[in-house]
Amino acid sequence: MSLPQDEYSRRRRQLMRLMGRDAIAVLPAAPTRVRNNDVEYNYRQDSDFHYLTGFDEPESVAVLAPGREGGEYILFVRERNPEREIWDGKRAGPDGAVKEHGADEAYPIGKLDEILPGLLASRERVYHTMGVYHDFDQRVVGWVNTLRSQARAGRHPPQEFAALDHVLHDMRLFKSSREIALMRRSAVIAARAHVRAMQFCRPGRTEYEVMAELLHEFHRHHADISYHPIVGGGANSCVLHYRDNNAALKDGDLLLIDAGCEFQFYASDITRTFPVNGRFSPEQRAVYEVVLAAQRAAFAEIYPGNHWNAPHDAAVRSITQGLVKIGLLKGRVPQLIKEGAYRQYFMHRTGHWLGMDVHDVGDYKVGDEWRVFEPGMALTVEPGVYIAAGSKAPKRFWNTGIRIEDDVIVTAKGHEVLTSDVPREADEIERLMAGA
Repeated sequence: MSLPQDEYSRRRRQLMRLMGRDAIAVLPAAPTRVRNNDVEYNYRQDSDFHYLTGFDEPESVAVLAPGREGGEYILFVRERNPEREIWDGKRAGPDGAVKEHGADEAYPIGKLDEILPGLLASRERVYHTMGVYHDFDQRVVGWVNTLRSQARAGRHPPQEFAALDHVLHDMRLFKSSREIALMRRSAVIAARAHVRAMQFCRPGRTEYEVMAELLHEFHRHHADISYHPIVGGGANSCVLHYRDNNAALKDGDLLLIDAGCEFQFYASDITRTFPVNGRFSPEQRAVYEVVLAAQRAAFAEIYPGNHWNAPHDAAVRSITQGLVKIGLLKGRVPQLIKEGAYRQYFMHRTGHWLGMDVHDVGDYKVGDEWRVFEPGMALTVEPGVYIAAGSKAPKRFWNTGIRIEDDVIVTAKGHEVLTSDVPREADEIERLMAGA
């Protein structure tokens, strides 16, 4: 289940239309990174590069030259090397880049300095993601300066650098039906992992054992983590970006799991919070219902024509009302919201864009106005309440960190929740953990 070549071709054509015939785009692949000594991190292609090419080898450069007679899509790739391929696996080589990956032309990466200046010549603008890979930035500037030094010989250098991400990331914000299918699959895999974690959890087990259940479920479906999982029990549930995942799980504590997977480059992002022993205490359930109500309120605001901040505003109102109801805040709700009193318990935003990157690209504002929802946009909805030990709340509420997060696609008529296969209702969670 992967995207066909015509999807990448369509994206390239769309981008080139937006660029104009007097422009050129240059994109480098992600570099390899050393983890320790001569051992590399598992390679993951740059999202923008993959989005346009589907080509996932390092040491590659993609060039888009609208209207070029010899071919608009040029790839520079590693040459075939039987000796290196014994160690690192098969390479496509220039021939494979054309035959298997849709390039109009392909050249060895070693010829980049020789060929690319000629491709840049007579183009008015260079589209490039400046600041992402600093070494490559310097090479792009060097190629343009080389052309400037040859102006008397009739070579015309580009006069303008343009931010490729401004155009490309707006394209990535709108998911095609094929992309949504991959996101649904990613969501299903992640949902199964969360259900498995709930069924596995019990007092005396450890956070890392629970994480192992998540990872096994991801990998058995040919997916990987989309970010390092948060598996925080008790006091750790109140640490928003907890990463250690090494504590024992205690009877009476809550366990917060924030974990998603990446399937064919598309991410899911789910958070569930549940009792280690399978039963919510009265205080835990009271706070849980506050967060769940806030998520429902946020869902209701996701539809075409509404703006990005509306779900967050709704979650803030709902959480403030709920905290007043259970006695953790005192006062009139409008004034408490104006003062930001809720921020001592709810200190983050209610969501973010989702796609190839778990915190996906795309502007949240257009000018001074919040972005308006349109079909094909994907986002998370993740309200939370965190009551750490030592807070102003009564002691019986301490070490209660609750977040509920789901993945949503904006549709023509409203929205679709992709991650509903994981129970959200407190009673459903208790029944699942009881084996009912």
